[in-house]
Amino acid sequence: MTESQYCVAGFFFSLSLPDGQDADRLLPSFRPFLCEKKPQEESIFQLTVLSEAGPEIETASTLLDRTLNDIGYTSLYAFSGGYQVSISPWPEGPQHILQTDREFTQATATILWTDPYAGHILSSMLRIIFSQAILNREAVSIHASAVYTDEMGYLFLGKSGTGKSTHAALWTSVLPNCELLNDDNPTLRLQDGQVLVYGTPWSGKTPCYKNRHFPVGGIVRLKQAPANRFHSHQDTEAFIDLLPGCSAIRQDSHLYGQLCDILIQIATRVPVGMLECRPDREAAQLCHHEINRINQSY
Repeated sequence: MTESQYCVAGFFFSLSLPDGQDADRLLPSFRPFLCEKKPQEESIFQLTVLSEAGPEIETASTLLDRTLNDIGYTSLYAFSGGYQVSISPWPEGPQHILQTDREFTQATATILWTDPYAGHILSSMLRIIFSQAILNREAVSIHASAVYTDEMGYLFLGKSGTGKSTHAALWTSVLPNCELLNDDNPTLRLQDGQVLVYGTPWSGKTPCYKNRHFPVGGIVRLKQAPANRFHSHQDTEAFIDLLPGCSAIRQDSHLYGQLCDILIQIATRVPVGMLECRPDREAAQLCHHEINRINQSY
């Protein structure tokens, strides 16, 4: 086995692959996050990819969710010792398997290396484990586009197709010194009374893998509309804006409870709002102006 260690959002984790499999080749987006090995107790989780099939899942498992997404047909099961994720490129096809304990600290996987997207599957498995493991550490993985300017980070949320990437691109074209931090799955973390946004190895179809972080200046949910209007949200409205884009197993009351606690704290510490918008420069200018106005009143 060959072992690699990474640091994402300040959290260390390790990956062990069978001999003959190269982490650098399989996970090019992780290169900026590769780090020196740390003592095992500093890692939040370890994923070991087995050279052959692992133990069969218990027959008393419960299907929690089944979806078709960018990694294929994905099924999530719960059993007495933890969780299993099965990923197949087509219905009833061969499966990549991930098994993890309930705390998401120890995980094993079997990957079909003949699959041309094996590296993408491995990256997705690491994202699944990471997004659950950090909930115990006041951090959350969120489906958003994130930019930074003037040493502050800003996040744009919304359903797929809403225009998150488009709005982020408008910010980088309208505002001087504004750059993209991550275009799909940044991490939010509570640290020393601040909310910080971190770049990660998971950036969707946009190759933007920056190992950087910034205090959050604002979080905005986008809604397509014929006119540009900004609505500041607080308390329950702000919580509702944040919740849909966050990664947590909703059926796990402990993980879901921790997610809710984190979002309540985030919603009280940074501006949150809804932007009804067209895909134009005026929308970016309005959004930036309104967030700065709210920040000045904090």
